[in-house]
Amino acid sequence: MRSLQTSSLPTTPKLLPFCPSKLPFLGTFLPLNPHPFFQSSNLFHQRLKIKQKPISIIISSMASTAQTEKIAEKPFSVLFVCLGNICRSPAAEGVFTDLVKKRNLSSKFHIDSAGTINYHEGGPADSRMRAASKRRGVEITSISRPIRPSDFKEFDLILAMDKQNREDILGAFDRWRFKETLPADAAKKVKLMCSYCKKHDETEVPDPYYGGAEGFEKVLDLLEDACESLLDTISAENNHVSDS
Repeated sequence: MRSLQTSSLPTTPKLLPFCPSKLPFLGTFLPLNPHPFFQSSNLFHQRLKIKQKPISIIISSMASTAQTEKIAEKPFSVLFVCLGNICRSPAAEGVFTDLVKKRNLSSKFHIDSAGTINYHEGGPADSRMRAASKRRGVEITSISRPIRPSDFKEFDLILAMDKQNREDILGAFDRWRFKETLPADAAKKVKLMCSYCKKHDETEVPDPYYGGAEGFEKVLDLLEDACESLLDTISAENNHVSDS
C-alpha cells in the first residue's frame, strides 16, 4: 500500500478573522459583536445619532426664530380712551391714524378708541369734534364703544385723556382680573396722553363737551403734539415699526 502523503490530506480550512474558533454545537456561543466591522457599525450608528442631535436643535431653533419673527411682525396696537368716546378719544384715533398713514405705516398699526362709560355706545363722534377735525384734514369715522376686558389683552398701549379716565381704566382692570385671565402687567400699558406732549405743558386733555369751539381746537392742538411724539417713541422702541 502506498503511504499517504500529508500533502494530499485535507487541511482544516482557515477561519476568517470574524468567525469563532469553535462552532456553537461544540459549546462555544457566538459573541454578539465578534468582529470590528460590527463594532464599527455600532459606532457608526452612535455617531449618526450624535450628528442628528445638532440637526434637530437647528430645526427647533429655526422654528423658534420664525415664531419670534411672526410675533415681531404683529401690528402695534394703540387704544385711546376718554369718558364717552365721542370727543377726545375719537379725535386722538383720527389724528394718530392720519399721521401713521402719512408715514406709510398703516399696515404696522392697529388703532382704536373707547370710553369708560357706555352711555353713547353705538353712536358717532360729537358733530363739533368731527367738524373741527375735518377743518384740519382729519376724518373721524369711529363709533362709540365702552372699554372691555379683551382690550387689556389685545392692545399694547392704552392712552387715557385725563387722570380720571386713567383711574377708571385701572379700576375696571382690577375688577375684571378676578373674573377673567388678563395679563399681569396690563396696568403698565395705561398711560396719560399728554405724557407724550413736547410743545405743551398740560398734563391732561380737557373735555370740550360743555365748552365752545375753542375747546375743540385746544384738544386737537394737544393731540397733534402728543401723537407725533407718540409715533416717534413707538418707532424707536419697536424694531418692526419704522418709517418706510
